[in-house]
Amino acid sequence: MDLVFEALTSNKAKVIAIVEADPYGHTSFSRNGYKVKDGTVVGEDKEKVYVFMKATDEFAKFAKEALKDVAAVCAPEVAVRVSKKIEEEESNSQVGFGAIFG
Repeated sequence: MDLVFEALTSNKAKVIAIVEADPYGHTSFSRNGYKVKDGTVVGEDKEKVYVFMKATDEFAKFAKEALKDVAAVCAPEVAVRVSKKIEEEESNSQVGFGAIFG
């Protein structure tokens, strides 16, 4: 499942500290994979940062607990827009690499 959190830009450093902590732990954001994007980059609220990840139900539970003090799960319509924007970016970058190394 796609999981998107939002936090105020004033909490960005805290969010990054949480997602970068313990990268080698059994349950870690680094092992799961995530993207942190400013609101302006994904066409959303410029006062917020967004954390996007694909997560299992088990990891989603962990992520919600870990981020509960600094970020909240986005409203479904915002999550869909952010997910779509990030997936488009990834697709475009893959196409670019394909053209370079193709």
